[in-house]
Amino acid sequence: MGNRHSAEQIPLLFKGETDNYHGVTVTIEEPMEAEVFTERLRASLSHWREERKKGIWIKLPLNCANLVESAVSEGFRYHHAEPDYLMLVSWISRKVDTIPANASHIVGIGALVLNNKTGEVLVVQERSGYFKNKNVWKLPTGVVNEGEDICTGVAREVEEETGIIADFVEVLAFRQSHKSFLKRKSDLFFLCVLTPRSYEITEQKSEILQAKWMPIQEYVDQPWNQKNEMFKFMADICQKKCEEDYLGFSTVKTKTSSGKKSFIYCNADHAHRLIAARDQASTSL
Repeated sequence: MGNRHSAEQIPLLFKGETDNYHGVTVTIEEPMEAEVFTERLRASLSHWREERKKGIWIKLPLNCANLVESAVSEGFRYHHAEPDYLMLVSWISRKVDTIPANASHIVGIGALVLNNKTGEVLVVQERSGYFKNKNVWKLPTGVVNEGEDICTGVAREVEEETGIIADFVEVLAFRQSHKSFLKRKSDLFFLCVLTPRSYEITEQKSEILQAKWMPIQEYVDQPWNQKNEMFKFMADICQKKCEEDYLGFSTVKTKTSSGKKSFIYCNADHAHRLIAARDQASTSL
């Protein structure tokens, strides 16, 4: 009986998933008292140190928010948060801390939707945000969702804002800026070309004040575009695409080594060659 009682007093270690960098991720599934959590965490940390683990990650769902203070008191810090969980991390190795920072970039997209029949481009005036009451006609813009490809995200934003269904053609250019979101994140903004399948506009009333088709020269000549260098450069690129044989970056669908779908963006001519060569190879098999 004495031995069984002693065994029952040993805290139950947390089970976690090991990663390729000698780290462990523990997902807390059920609520528990802070005292129980602390006891189990201390025993688990001791065990992981013996195993020479390095980074320890603890994923706390919303219903376990009461455990944050206990984790912090044992050396954990915030890493990132999502709507349904908080991720805490601790470096327990004596070697240099190599835990990566939280995601540092957001990906924005702008859509140059070309009506080749009339030589016009799709433009909008925003109801709120930075361009509110500035009387600026701008290209439809937005942010790519998590897990969404650039070519998919830009078509979605166009349809959401204007009701226009359009197909991605290529990336014309991209820019990088810093301290763009909450004055912490960097921003990658991709200017994309799309071809419309429909032409009747239905504005998104919650965000878009007006939307219309506008001659490219009228869009470029707006005072806002002429006095703001970055917008002037982007407008110039749009004009070159409309008036000249300007080639951007097209997509080549491929797969990563793990089999996940991915896209390579490269010169449009070369993209067509890669796709044609792959089609020819698959046909000959």
